Amino acid sequence: MRMKYLKGLTLAVAMSGLMAGSAHANDFAPQITELLNNQIKPWLSDPVVIDAIKAQNAETSGLSEGDIDALDKQWRAEADAGSGPLIDKTLANALSAFLKAKKDEAGGLYSEIFVMDGKGLNVGQSDVTSDYMQGDEAKWQKTYGAGPDAVFIDEVEFDDSSEQFQSQANTTIVDPATGQAIGAITIGINVEKLQ
Repeated sequence: MRMKYLKGLTLAVAMSGLMAGSAHANDFAPQITELLNNQIKPWLSDPVVIDAIKAQNAETSGLSEGDIDALDKQWRAEADAGSGPLIDKTLANALSAFLKAKKDEAGGLYSEIFVMDGKGLNVGQSDVTSDYMQGDEAKWQKTYGAGPDAVFIDEVEFDDSSEQFQSQANTTIVDPATGQAIGAITIGINVEKLQ
């Protein structure tokens, strides 16, 4: 027990020093980049991922900003209530099952995984997100919005709900047949598991 406490205390001191030393640096970026390249990117071309994004892009391509705002408002209300038709439909799809399995297989390394379409809307996820529209956030803008090879690794932050230090790894998802960007993925990485 003492050893676990000391390890946690050491990590907390290291993380506070890291965060105080540089507000924008992420000392875990090399490890997260290696994880993205070697473990995550290989399954991003799986047909369950590609087919789900392409199908949703076809459904959402004609949505107006007002339509998207209404869907996001519906999602937030359902998230506050604990469920609802939009959330339930998303969590029940094949992509969400695939992402949940990837999270479970990682043994606590991933805190969340979610995939976004070409408008920044949720396509599938391992856990319910607080909002449906991610297109106004850096995780989508610095990946899908930046093109096929884009990667964005966010700062390390303490997540109150999971009580873990996390960084979000984000990358564009491309259609293997065309090389075109079709969506993006965000993976919450528990940096404590990278030690």
